[in-house]
Amino acid sequence: MELAPVSDLLDTSAGVGPAGGGVVHVEVVDVAGLCDEGLSLRLGVLGRAESRLAAMKAQVLAEVGRRHSKGDAQRMVRNELQASKREAKRDVETAARLAELPTTSEALESGEIPVGHARLIARASGESPIDEELLVEAANSEPFDEFAQTVKRHQRDVADDDGQSLLDRQRSKRKARIFESSDSGMFVLSAEFDQITGARIATALTAKERQLWHREDPNKRATPQQRMADALAELICEPASGRKSAGTDLLVIADFDVLKQQLDNPRLADGSPIPIIELHRLALEANLLPSIFDTKAQDMWLGRRLRTASEAQRIALIARDQHCIGCGANPLWCRAHHIIWWSKNGPTDLENLALVCDDCHHKIHDHG
Repeated sequence: MELAPVSDLLDTSAGVGPAGGGVVHVEVVDVAGLCDEGLSLRLGVLGRAESRLAAMKAQVLAEVGRRHSKGDAQRMVRNELQASKREAKRDVETAARLAELPTTSEALESGEIPVGHARLIARASGESPIDEELLVEAANSEPFDEFAQTVKRHQRDVADDDGQSLLDRQRSKRKARIFESSDSGMFVLSAEFDQITGARIATALTAKERQLWHREDPNKRATPQQRMADALAELICEPASGRKSAGTDLLVIADFDVLKQQLDNPRLADGSPIPIIELHRLALEANLLPSIFDTKAQDMWLGRRLRTASEAQRIALIARDQHCIGCGANPLWCRAHHIIWWSKNGPTDLENLALVCDDCHHKIHDHG
């Protein structure tokens, strides 16, 4: 079966404008008859169609909000689309912000940028001033996770207070809730924190999760999600008696400007920028130590003495790799993988280690 041209699959002859005169048309095809390249092209067509439909949806919701109220628009989403309260609120808020972002709206209408990227720009515009043109240009080429980091860095770069007001705004919106699910009877815990508090919690949680992994029977391992739940329960219900566990200090990375003789570009382990004043405050309150990894100050070459990477090696890996080398996941969720496997006499040396998340680790060991 031959693949129809992209222009035949997606009708882009008419623009999608506020008057609703545009048409989004995707040809129905037998995907079983498509080659791999055809399937990839098909996904691209569907993605552009999703973007154009999202633009239409945003225009409708913005108009309802203008005529009546955001509450009325949310009720319409819940009634017509059977969406949850959370989804309806997010869609209406995004629509209201997109109405004030012409460049982003046009890129979404034309299918040039994905829906998720447009939402990131819309959210950022509601938090701080942004250069819309610059972000739309980046959204055209960057995958979602990379673009999310671009947005964070951009917000700090354009802020006149080094991003402090953005961090303060996040802190003012902190929230947590716990409830019993009527569907499963299980308790659900959800919370939102500012980046620094969240990083502290995530650091302690992942350190506990690694402890549990080492204590497990290798033949009866819990899933990563189960282990994370166990780690959270143990941290809350069985807090350590005054002694901090290894690996629970917050990791903040900063560059040293030799000419200015000062620290610059402070950031969390996942690359999220933080205001320089927060770095100064953390340096007074936390165990932050300067580290130069190319010296012999830390033992980065353990050879065959130990299989598990040391905390010093783990910090150096985060500073070097910055995220999972496979999928780009947050470094806090990653493990130190032996490039030459330990079972094949690979050493626990820094140059033989790489950061990988659990999923990518299984792909390496189970599927090569």
